[in-house]
Amino acid sequence: MKHILPVMLALLALYGCGTSKTQAEREQEFSRNESTLDSAQRRATLHCQDASQCDEVWKLTQTYVQQHSDTPVIHADAVAIDTDLPSRNGRASFSATRVAQGSGATIALYAQCRGMYGDEKSKGSSYDDCVEKVTSVQNAFADFVRQHLHGN
Repeated sequence: MKHILPVMLALLALYGCGTSKTQAEREQEFSRNESTLDSAQRRATLHCQDASQCDEVWKLTQTYVQQHSDTPVIHADAVAIDTDLPSRNGRASFSATRVAQGSGATIALYAQCRGMYGDEKSKGSSYDDCVEKVTSVQNAFADFVRQHLHGN
């Protein structure tokens, strides 16, 4: 009986060593997630051709922001949509901008998530949950607009 406890502790220690990630693995995973977030941001940037199409895309953008943000829209005009900042970690809020370009515009959907980052853009306590939330919403934005845009 005396010898069982040390053996069990040794096995638990070995199990813990085998399942924890190394610092290098955590850094690689963080780097991959940051690349995924950058890609999602690019996919959440749309270009519209003329004032009529841009107005319709902008209305759809506001609807999408309202449907996906964990906080309510506090400002919406012809060039910006902003939601309130989340009060709890892991909550996502979204905003959008409309920047005129010739007769059309570029419309971009942005995201932030409370607790996603710590000091100097280090990984925060809600990072993993936030990455999933942000990327899934941003990646689906263009499809939502295309599906609801008249004439498509």
